[in-house]
Amino acid sequence: MYSERASHAEGVVVWTRTAPERDDGPVYPVLPDGCMDLLWTGGRLSVAGPDTHAFAPKLSRGGGGGFADVVGVRFAPGVAPALLGVPAHELRDQRVELADLWPGPEAREIAERVATATDPAAVLETVALRRIAVTGPPDPLLRAVVDGLDAGHTVASVADRVGLGTRGLHRRSLDAFGYGPKTLARVLRLQRALALVRASVPYAEAAVAAGCADQAHLARETRDLTGLTLGAYEALAKKETPQPSGSSTTA
Repeated sequence: MYSERASHAEGVVVWTRTAPERDDGPVYPVLPDGCMDLLWTGGRLSVAGPDTHAFAPKLSRGGGGGFADVVGVRFAPGVAPALLGVPAHELRDQRVELADLWPGPEAREIAERVATATDPAAVLETVALRRIAVTGPPDPLLRAVVDGLDAGHTVASVADRVGLGTRGLHRRSLDAFGYGPKTLARVLRLQRALALVRASVPYAEAAVAAGCADQAHLARETRDLTGLTLGAYEALAKKETPQPSGSSTTA
């Protein structure tokens, strides 16, 4: 089961995934959402880069024979690169050790604190908040790009709104989001549609409301980006439905 809560910092969500005690079927996939995550799982600290397709996590066995839980901090699109000190496109579709991005002693010290904490997620949140205090809040221009694309505006109109040419927007997007604005718009549209599907909105209605041409268009996008049919996705979503414990932003 998955649960999340909003952090005190803009664009940051703290989450926990409690793994099943036994392997009882397909694992709920991590879907493309434009976000990046700092993760603690199996005694390891890692960073999940922005995905262009679904990622099926391989949950490690816990000491009691069950599966290990996962805790993490999710950064909204465009937030993580400044905190991590690496352009997003360098981490696209990757999971890398934090020690490969930050100095080894710093990464080990954080790992030791998380390993001994009664609330590992709170430790990860503290790490994120301290980094934000150093790097500053998210760039408002990037937030405007995400908001514009998520509202269904064209790439050209978003570029014009934020005062960039389309090439300039593409370059900024690669560094901030890991891929170009057209891909980000596609990912955000899928997330809007699947949120409606999880809310039991009929597929055809969810497709049109999210900005797809029709249900067939949504079905193709779902297969391309998640590897699942709409029906298979809905079944998995019902098995492990996110349970927010406060306002949050989706990634």
